[in-house]
Amino acid sequence: MTTLERARQPGHAPHTHRRAPGSPDPGAPVLGSPDLAAAVARAKDALLAMQSEGGYWVGELQGDSILESETILLRFILGHDTDPDLPLMANYLRSIQNERGGWSLFPGGPSDISGTVKAYFALKLLGDSVDAPHMRAAREEALRLGGAGAVNSFSKFYLAALGQVSFDQCPSIPPEIVYLPRWAYFNLHAVSAWTRTMILPLSFVVTHRPVRTLPSHLHIDELFLPGTREQTLASQMRFPPRGWKDIFLLADALLKRYDSCAAEPLRDAAFERAKAWLIERMDDSEGLGAIYPPMVYMLIVMRLWGYADDHPRVVKAHKELRDFYIYEGDTLRVQPCLSPVWDTGIAMHALAEAGLTASDPPAQIAAAWLRSKECRRAADWQANCPGVEPSGWFFEFSNPHYPDTDDTAMAILSLKRLGGDGAAPAIARGINWLLAMQNDDGGWAAFDRTRDRPILEKIPFADHNAMQDPSCPDITGRVLESLGHNGFTLAHPAVRRAVAFIRSRQEVDGCWFGRWGVNYIYGTWQVLAGLAAVREEMSLPYVQRAAQWLCRVQQADGSWGESCATYDDPSLKGQGESTPSQTAWGVMGLIAARGPNDPNAQRGAAWLVHHQRADGTWHEPQFTGTGFPKVFYLRYHLYRQYFPLMALGRMHRLGRG
Repeated sequence: MTTLERARQPGHAPHTHRRAPGSPDPGAPVLGSPDLAAAVARAKDALLAMQSEGGYWVGELQGDSILESETILLRFILGHDTDPDLPLMANYLRSIQNERGGWSLFPGGPSDISGTVKAYFALKLLGDSVDAPHMRAAREEALRLGGAGAVNSFSKFYLAALGQVSFDQCPSIPPEIVYLPRWAYFNLHAVSAWTRTMILPLSFVVTHRPVRTLPSHLHIDELFLPGTREQTLASQMRFPPRGWKDIFLLADALLKRYDSCAAEPLRDAAFERAKAWLIERMDDSEGLGAIYPPMVYMLIVMRLWGYADDHPRVVKAHKELRDFYIYEGDTLRVQPCLSPVWDTGIAMHALAEAGLTASDPPAQIAAAWLRSKECRRAADWQANCPGVEPSGWFFEFSNPHYPDTDDTAMAILSLKRLGGDGAAPAIARGINWLLAMQNDDGGWAAFDRTRDRPILEKIPFADHNAMQDPSCPDITGRVLESLGHNGFTLAHPAVRRAVAFIRSRQEVDGCWFGRWGVNYIYGTWQVLAGLAAVREEMSLPYVQRAAQWLCRVQQADGSWGESCATYDDPSLKGQGESTPSQTAWGVMGLIAARGPNDPNAQRGAAWLVHHQRADGTWHEPQFTGTGFPKVFYLRYHLYRQYFPLMALGRMHRLGRG
């Protein structure tokens, strides 16, 4: 039975954990128990020990195999074939190949065609024999899934740049998109922040069409099903068009014709404007967007600009990418970005639940560091939200062009609890910024004030499943929680609009979708915590339906677990291997809805106490974070620590009250 199949078994709990000294039997009540206080103290000490000298927390952010395989492909595109780090990445790729021969988006998940093709190609480039058992298995799995012709558009950019397919298979992205006005249905500020940082660099790549010619023995002809290597986007179009997908494919065909005869003055001016846009957003940041995909694309783009390898911008870009590297033995894995603001905000919130106060030295240095990360410059967000005083917090160490509402809400909440009087001005600015970023539908998106444009999801390069950034229940719940800690209640019109949005997005069975965490357990907890913070009447039927759903999906041993597979198959809602982070979310959701005395919340807390290790930590190898649903998932290495502490600390605090 595979891990994915086990995810369908609600009572499955495959991991064993060393029981901490003095912990109760699983399922025993813990409220008021000395075992609960001891578990909180151990977890608090463990988390404090992870704090850096600078005051922040940052855990590893782990993604899937594409991070290593795309880095290897990038190095070959740039001609850096002898990079000594590449064999270490290859070792890691081999170590995470699944039992079917492919590579998955998350541990235990099915093989992903794009990830499998890129991993096979990367290993072949580094000398793995096509006759080796692991390569033969990978090839068979790739062909079973449709072959290299079935990879997504962002994978085809790599294949085209290495001469394996024509650039005609890649979607056209003309640089002239920088001129599109905000009133146009498609423009740079109508798509998500991460999409704009990805597609504008790629406009240089697909227009200039750079190809590194490889020797024939390194080609991957064997991964293509007959006829698919030559298949272009235009060949997929039905004529006359029968839907938006066909219309966009027709537009793509017309754009490719335009690319071949574009007026030089207009195109040159568009390239210059796009170049200025990109350089501006690279300044004072850890790379464009401070996230992996655009940072990789920019290394190719700067080569197209004629920048030598010793150009200061190129040197800086390579360093920023290497900062994502995690070396372990003879392997190297690559992070998609760094998460210190996110980790620090949540750690502070958890420690406040565990009794840390603003006068304690760890809180003081953490609050000072967090205050220093407030964004005080106008950036992309201002295009859809003009006239607002700049504020907000980003996710990484330095990314001032892209503050986001989720990190801002978390920073404001934590500074309110542990920041002392000195944090008041930053909190006030942050609240003002958050309120201005509320969407017309009453919810909040991540990076911009937006509205839903579903037609954009049909664009050929929208297959990363995150073309836009609409309102979502989990962020809206977190914003409400943050506002509630700062005195906002249902008396405020912004709060009432947010609650109306949340009610409109509740699933039939009572839960809420989780856009940024896996999945319905995450979304339901975030919403319930937000509603409680703004003093919604928690006995209302819609709230109790959510609590009942949490109880229905609670596993027999008191825990919760949910697989990333729920994004593809919602019938798996609330099912999966037990995890500390998701159990903590379940506990906190029930505490919000029913209070700390709820028996199911007690059972969940007992599971957390029982599964705590002697050093105060928890074990969690599963991916419980979400990047792009159905496309990219994450394992936040600190989720296993600060969320259980938050849940147990809250139960202990409320029990004493």
